Amino acid sequence: MHNEHPDTDIAPPPTDGKGPRPRSRRVTRRVLLGGGVGLLAATGGTGAWAYDRYVRDKVEVADVGVAETAAGVSTVSSTDGAYSATGYTSSTTTITLTSTATGSGSEALAWYAADIQVTDATVIRSAFANDEFGQSIIEKPSAMAAAHDAVLAINGDYYGFRDTGIEIRNGVSYRDEPARTGMAFYRDGSIRIYDETTTDADTLLAAGVWNTLSFGPAVLVDGAVPDGVEDVEIDTNIGNHSIQGKQPRTAVGVIDDNHLVFLVVDGRSEGYSAGATLPELGQILLSLGCTGGYNLDGGGSSVMIFDGDIVNQPSNGGERGTSDILYVAG
Repeated sequence: MHNEHPDTDIAPPPTDGKGPRPRSRRVTRRVLLGGGVGLLAATGGTGAWAYDRYVRDKVEVADVGVAETAAGVSTVSSTDGAYSATGYTSSTTTITLTSTATGSGSEALAWYAADIQVTDATVIRSAFANDEFGQSIIEKPSAMAAAHDAVLAINGDYYGFRDTGIEIRNGVSYRDEPARTGMAFYRDGSIRIYDETTTDADTLLAAGVWNTLSFGPAVLVDGAVPDGVEDVEIDTNIGNHSIQGKQPRTAVGVIDDNHLVFLVVDGRSEGYSAGATLPELGQILLSLGCTGGYNLDGGGSSVMIFDGDIVNQPSNGGERGTSDILYVAG
């Protein structure tokens, strides 16, 4: 198990992901984490801390759409896009999907890659669960993708599991607590891996940053897998586990300006796909033509959605609620 929210390996109740946004998630998650609010409150001490940390929704921005409109962020959608079985083409975007399977038995590995080229960097966007920003707010990625008419989407950095990191999404700053290595998407189409602790959100916005992700580590830098990447830990808080070993993975790879790869590696299924180590993740991105690569939240969170359908086989047997997605708008 790796750095995921505490309900790892417990799948939420199934829904079709295409109807009204589910509002029962608060009750479900509280039951899963200790038998309900009463039990957590009764335990006091650690139980009360865990309830506040992992269960209680902490909404900081109640309507992200309003925040984006206030910041002058325009909506974007394509009226000339065309889907095929292996991709999508519009006046701003070209997506090519590929799937790969190697090995067998305990060495079997399967991954899904989307090669994405855009003419407008702001076509690459982020969305939050329930259109809210804060901690412990979750929604299924397919529901987030549907709500924003996403052509293609992957799970994001699960920012809601922590209270640190620089989180700039769609040109709006939501969190400015530098803590780790991040990935920054610029309006000019460049994508850079950077040290959060050397800057701040205002500086990044002034430099033209459109989106940031705060997770990691970087698994490919200047066309090489960094030494020691297999020993990196992202978080050490309670309920969080090592990101090492063979795991389901989600990553973003960089080929050039306005040219990137969304990658999902399936795992925890012997004979189909065991998952990838971090060095292996970097090597897969390298094989796809990338010179830079960044690890996102994985495990049961790893999912790719194309044209409303889940492309991969999530390790929980179905998609799991998370706090955010990264998507292609049109």
